[in-house]
Parts: sequence; structure tokens; C-alpha cells
Amino acid sequence: MSCVQGNPPSGGGTGHGGGDDAGGGSNNNDSSAPPPSDSDNKPPPASSGGSSGDGKGRRKPRDDKSATESSSSSSHSPVTHALERITIPPIYPQLLAIPLTKRPLFPGFYKSLYIKDPRVIQAIQALMDRRQPWIGVFLSKDNESDIDVVTDINQVHDVGVFAQITNVYHAGPENSALTVVVFPHRRIRASSTVTAVSTSGSAPKKGDGTTPPPSVADNAIPAQSTSTAEESPVLPINQHLTDLGLPLVNAENLVDEPFNPESPVIKATTSEMLNAMRDISSINSITRDQVLTYSAHTGGEAIANPAKLSDFAAAISAGDTAELQAVLESTKVEDRLHKALVVLKKELANAKLQKEISQEVEKKITRKQQEYYLMEQLKGIKKELGLESDGKDKLVEKFKERAVNLNMPKAVKKVFDEELNKLQHLEAAASEFSVTRNYLDWITLIPWGKRSEENFDIGHAMKVLDEDHYGLKDVKDRILEFIAVGKLRGTVEGKIICLVGPPGVGKTSVGKSIAHALGREFFRFSVGGLTDVAEIKGHRRTYVGAMPGKVIQALKKVQTENPLIMIDEIDKLGRGHQGDPASALLELLDPEQNNSFLDHYMDVPVDLSKTLFVCTANTLETIPIPLLDRMEVITLSGYVAEEKVAIASTYLAPAARSAAGLESYNVGLSKDAIEALIKQYCREAGVRNLKKHIDKAFRKAALKIVRDSAPHSGAVETDTSKSGSGRTNVGAAAARRDGQQPVGESVAADKTAFTPIEITAANLKQYVGSPVFTSDRMYRTTPPGVVMGLAWTSMGGSSLYVEAVLESVLSESSKPHFHHTGQMGDVMKESALIAYTHARGLLARRVPENRFFEHARIHMHVPEGATPKDGPSAGVTMASALLSLALDAPVIPNVAMTGELTLTGKVLKIGGVKEKTIAAKRSGVDLIVFPSANQADWDELADYIKDGLDARFVEYYDDIFDVVFKDVDLDRARTCRVLPSPPPSPAAE
Repeated sequence: MSCVQGNPPSGGGTGHGGGDDAGGGSNNNDSSAPPPSDSDNKPPPASSGGSSGDGKGRRKPRDDKSATESSSSSSHSPVTHALERITIPPIYPQLLAIPLTKRPLFPGFYKSLYIKDPRVIQAIQALMDRRQPWIGVFLSKDNESDIDVVTDINQVHDVGVFAQITNVYHAGPENSALTVVVFPHRRIRASSTVTAVSTSGSAPKKGDGTTPPPSVADNAIPAQSTSTAEESPVLPINQHLTDLGLPLVNAENLVDEPFNPESPVIKATTSEMLNAMRDISSINSITRDQVLTYSAHTGGEAIANPAKLSDFAAAISAGDTAELQAVLESTKVEDRLHKALVVLKKELANAKLQKEISQEVEKKITRKQQEYYLMEQLKGIKKELGLESDGKDKLVEKFKERAVNLNMPKAVKKVFDEELNKLQHLEAAASEFSVTRNYLDWITLIPWGKRSEENFDIGHAMKVLDEDHYGLKDVKDRILEFIAVGKLRGTVEGKIICLVGPPGVGKTSVGKSIAHALGREFFRFSVGGLTDVAEIKGHRRTYVGAMPGKVIQALKKVQTENPLIMIDEIDKLGRGHQGDPASALLELLDPEQNNSFLDHYMDVPVDLSKTLFVCTANTLETIPIPLLDRMEVITLSGYVAEEKVAIASTYLAPAARSAAGLESYNVGLSKDAIEALIKQYCREAGVRNLKKHIDKAFRKAALKIVRDSAPHSGAVETDTSKSGSGRTNVGAAAARRDGQQPVGESVAADKTAFTPIEITAANLKQYVGSPVFTSDRMYRTTPPGVVMGLAWTSMGGSSLYVEAVLESVLSESSKPHFHHTGQMGDVMKESALIAYTHARGLLARRVPENRFFEHARIHMHVPEGATPKDGPSAGVTMASALLSLALDAPVIPNVAMTGELTLTGKVLKIGGVKEKTIAAKRSGVDLIVFPSANQADWDELADYIKDGLDARFVEYYDDIFDVVFKDVDLDRARTCRVLPSPPPSPAAE
């Protein structure tokens, strides 16, 4: 139950007045309670009319029945008024007890209670209707209690007040609660709880013409103290409380002990309390209003009545609950005054503290306001004298100075002037100010008309390219052609080049070398996994934190209009709900459109025609055709062993030695060790994995040097197989105890004292671990039914074996069957069926006596089944494997082949000649069979790639048959491998 205590009414009454917290100040003991309306603290005006009341201090319309009763009663008796005084019963032993939280209620001061229990609401309404508006109010021992009626005497303090219900108001959703205004008359003590019982006598009934209850208790007339029990009988308890099941409390009046008002102690205490109230009133305006109201209602009675003064002092104080209850329980006036004075003194100290805090805060605020006012005056004075301009003027001047050094196009200059004019008229605190300022900052940081001086020296370009890369003749020739055209024309127009090749072949580093050779600034950004178009074309300026796209950011960073911008991983573009970045790149990479590239943020055309774009990709298959059409593709194939050896010796090994801190140490990596790394550890097309292994070898050498240099008496070698990250270096700790400097914390020792380290093929395992590849190829000698093919992947070229076996022994009764495995794609599956059909036809033509395919159940497989495979170039390999199985003879040794096969035996052109050649050479192949249409691709290969290889170019598969099966005995092949069916078993005799 919630409550709000208030002042007494402003008019009439028996002398009880004052209030403790009706003003909503610090004395409000339950701010969660809904405040009563204005009529809580004001009685309705006296009226001589005949309006009927509802017993709750409010007017209500009368229904027909009540109107009839009223009319009837008015014809027999005079009209009774709502404010007719009611007698306060001197003894009321059994009461409905309402618990109160936070603070007790003192006699003479109104309080509003918030009731939610439907039974209690019904009981209060019944009490009002029966002209028995009397309840007991007691302080709950549990401040968090939410009950609306006392069911156990131990729930509350035994001393409370006898109160009169003056007004009731419906509250809450759908009138589910009740706000009850009560006025306490005297102290009472509760002894026990009892169940309500009905006593003799009948209570007046609603509508019987008797006097309704008044709206304020001050209109009640207290019974004479000399009245006897016969003169003032105890009012009966109605049966309705029993019916509601609500318990009552047995209560007795608590009378103050006699005291002498002239006692010096009482006078002194009273005087001190009045002084404290005066001091509090001078500090707290709310308390001052309460004291004035109380004094106006009581006149001089408050000073003459110390008991009431102590109650008032406690009522206006926000003291501790226990201290306030102690004031209520005191029947000895001297003790009550003393306890009330203690509470009042604490209230005075609290008021002084509040005043100090308020003054400090007000002082700070006043000081800030004064500083702001003076600063504004100072700014105005300086501005009038021309001594200083504000920040906005500085910004405008800065942007104007930048624009002077730029050669902006007319359209851009117009936008710049408009935005600058807007900035001058905007307040610095406006949100648009920062947006305009950022835009002007970007538009003046773009290098309009600024270009770096280009270097068209062919010799310089060749030197730079050779220093950074080994081989790559095609790429270098294309770059030199580009420079030569620029030298003749005097300028180099923006081009879009796409470098395609497996990982680790140097695509990104080639882009840097091109920029270095041309003398251009270099900027790189990756679009791998990019799904947001705004990364390319920027955000709209209306968004918070909007920025231009990557291209505009690149121009801002390099500060030239003709940089080299590398767009990495263009084959890995994503696509999301923010748009399609690949489509956004169409405008950027189109030479016919990028002279007026429109960024969403800048919203002005930017000329990118002088910019050289270099894109990188691992494959062309995932690049959209319209985007690929705008780029000039340069393929970077994988490296052969000779190229890798040269790259490792010239570039990788020196860099790894320097990174390991071994420049001054005699540590070498022999050529045979590099060849062993390439052959047994790093067979990929690029050199990135080779670089990792070389770095690892030199790191191991550095560890060996450090271990060998450690003192044998103190150092403890680390066992990397057993030690953990939390193990202490015992040798280092011992060295510190002996005053020595541990290894790694001192300068390096005499480098000449170390034994030179040479990493060779013999000891390579100690530095990089066991070999990954133990043989050059899967089959040293291919058996019948197995043929080596060649494949191309995004990682470079590789060997691809095709195996064909019989599922069962041939017999005249067996039926032909063919199926394949090896995670083939749809194109490769079709190629397998074509190879099977052509092999059957060729065998029928060449060796008609061999009826192998008429009865053979064949299973063909492409190894490494976990790797997806697709493409038509394995057609000739599959046909050769099937024919090898049919002839029961292997193909010639050390041969590999590639080519697309048609049903008629035509061998069509394939791609990846260089990669496949490198893979064949890596596998130790002597002879490669190519389609005749790839003759030109073979001729373009460098001699060191073709060295040691023999190439045969064929137009039909019959040419391949003559090459790979030239050693086959056709007479033996004519013998049918079909076994005759076994004769039937003889019948049992």
C-alpha cells in the first residue's frame, strides 16, 4: 500500500492543522503513490442545498430509487448537509487495520492511502456507507511490504493512530484501486488480531435518511472526556467485515502521561525546536510554507501544546523510520519532545547540506555562463578590430588556398564555389556544417590537374624489371611495348591490364615493378569477397560517416592523376544485397567512360583516363564477360625448375638470410639443396611455398648458431618437443645469478668463432623436415590400362593419370559394361563416353579379331578422387587407357598426352600449354603429345622450358595410336582375350 501525507484543510476544523509533505518536497515518504487531487486537502464548501453524497466527499447522481427515497424523507424530515459534524467515538476496540510503509502517521495530519486489495476496497466503501469511517493505521515493519490489510499483529508496530476516512477516490485502470484520504485523531495500541464478529445493535443502512459522513474529520466533534460508557456506547462492528473475511485488531487508546507545561525542560526544548524550525524555514521554502500554514491554523496553540508541536516536528522531517516511530510511541511528553528535537536537528543538517550543494552547483553554472558571455564579447571585439577571425573564416581561407593550386574543371569549380558559399552561411553548430566541411575537404584534396613525371627510358624499365623478377619474358615485353608507345606519343593513356596466373608467381610484385619502371605512384586495394558497391563508388553524402570510394581515396593518397592502381583478386568479387561490385567496375575500367567517373559521394565527374589499372586474378572463369572484355589479359604461367633455382638463388635466399639476421654469418644454401626443395617439397607453380621453406631453413640455422654459442655450464637446451610456453629458461636464470649476460640479451659474440653452416641436400631434412614428395610421379612404369595425361588448374599444371581395369574375367557369356569414377564434371563424363565409343571403333578397325569390348566390364577411374575435375582435354588419355587395356599392352614409357577427342577421332586444341609442359617436365616425361592446333603455343615457349622434351603434334587419334602403341605385337593383340565358356558338367551316373 502506498501513501502520501498532506496538510490539513484551509478552513474550519477543530484546531488540527499543518502538513508534512504535501508540497512534494524532501519529506515525501512515498513518491510512487499517486498524488490525490486538489480535493484531498480541501473540504467541499458548505452547502444548504439538497445534494446527496456518496459518503466519500463527492457528489454523485442519484438514481430513480434514491431520488424517491430522498423526496420521501425530505417531506418528513429536514434535509441533512454533507458537512454535518459526526461524533468521534472515544472507544473503538476493534478496527480494520491498514499497514503503512516508510514512515508513521501522526495525529492531526492528513494522509492519502492507495488501496489495491479488492476486499479492502469493498470494506472501506461499506464503512463509508454505514457511517463508520474509522480505521487503524500502523507502520509496517517491512518497508517493502505491499499488503493492504494487517493479518498478523507481528507485521506492524503495535502503536499506530486511530483515523477517520474523509474522502475516497477511484484510481487505477478500470477503477481497480482506491485512493483513501484519512485524518488521524489519536494514538492507539494494537494488542492482537481477531476475526470480525457481529454484535448487538443494528447499523444504519444506506438510504435510510440518516446523516452521511462528512468529507473532513475536522468537522467531527470529539466526545466529552467526562462521558460514561452508557452515554457513549461502543459502536457495533458490522457483519459485513466478517463476510469479507478481513481480520480486525483489538486496539486501546494511548493517552499521554500528565506533564507540567511550565517545566523548564519542556520550555527549553520547545524553544530549541522553534529555533530549529525557523532555521529550516529560512533554508527550505517548502518547509517554510508548511510552518506558515500550520501556524495559521493553530495560532498560538502549537507553542502552548508541546505534544502537538512534537508531532508537527516529526511530521515535517524526513527522518529515519525507527526515529519517527519512536516519537509516535512516546507517551511521556518530555521524551517525545527530545526525540522530535533530534529528528529536527538532523533535518536542519540535511537542509544545510542541500543548500551548500545547491550553491556550489549554481556557482559553477553562473561561472560558466559568465565565461561564455565574456568569450562572446571578446570574439565580437576582436572581430570588430580585425585582430582575429573565427574558425569558419579559417576553414574558408584554407579551402580557398588549396583550390588556387588546383586546376579544377569548370563543373567542379562551380560545385566548389556553391559549397564554399553554403559553408560561410552555416552555423558551426549545425549538422550540415560538418557535412559540407568534409565534402570541401575531399574535393580540395583530389589532385585536379596534377600528374607525376613519367619515365619513358626503355633501359631503365628493363633494368627495374630484371632486378625484381626472373623470366616472365612475355610480361616484360608487353610493358616495354607500353613504354615505347608512350615515348613516341609523349604520353601514356590509361590502360587496363589483367595479370592472370597461379598464386605465388609474382602478379602483385609485377604491378609494383611496372609503377617503378614508369615512375608512377602505386596504390593497391583488394576486392576479394567485396559485396558492397559503395566500396567502389562511395556512399551518398546523406549517410552518417559517408566516404568516397577506393578510387577517390587512392587519388587523395598518391596526389597525382596518373597513378598505377592495382585491383587485386578481381576474380573473387562477391555479390550481395548492397549491389553487384563487378557491374560497378565496368564504368571504372572502361577507357571510353572513365574520363568522367562519377563517385556517389563526390557527385562530380573525375577523370581517370590517365590512370593505369592493373588487375590480378588466378583464373578467368569467374570474371564476368563484360568486365573481362575491357581488360588486356597477360598470363603468368608457373615456373619450371630452372627458373625456381634462379629465383631462389638470386632473390629468395639473400632475403631470407637477411630476415634471419645472418648477413654477417657464414651460412649458405647450396644449389643441390634448392633443387631438392623444388623436387621434394615445393612442386607448386609459384615460389611462395619455396620462400617459406627457405625462410624456415635459415631460421633453423640461426637457432643452431645461438645454441652453439651458449655457455655449456649454464645453458640448457630447449627441448621443443617437451617444453611448454610457460617453462622457465634454467640456463638464463643461472647466468643471471652468476652475473653473466644470457645469450640473446647481449651483443653477438665473435662471429669468426662459429663453424660455417652449409645447407645441402644431404642435411636438408634437419632444417625443413621430411620430404613431402618421395617420387616424381605416381607410376614409374605405367602398366596396361594406365596412361598419364596433363591437366591445368589455377595453381598451375599437373599430371593426371587415367586408370582402366576389368571388373571380371572375360567370357563369351559376359555382357559389355562401362562406368567411371573420380569426381568428374559433366564435360569430363561426356569425354569419357566419347573415348569409350571411339576406342571400340578403332579397335574394330585396327584389330577386328579382338572382340574385347564386346564382353568386357570396364571400370575407369581418375585418381585423387577428392579433387573435382572437369574439362575435355583428357579425351585422348582416356581412349589410350581403354585401348591399352584391350590390347593388354602398356603405352611407351615416359609419355604424356593431352587433347580433346571427338567421336570421329579428331583431336582438338586445348589450353594451358605452358603449364602442362612444365608439369610434364617436372614429372620426368620425355615425350608429350599435343593437338596440331597447339603448334604455335609450343613454339612460343622458352628453350629452357622445352629443353629435354620431345613434342608430337597430331590431328587424329590414329596418329596417337601409331606413336604410343608402336611397340605392341599386333599378332598377339589379334588373339581374342575372351575365354571360352566352360563345358557343362557331366551328368551323374
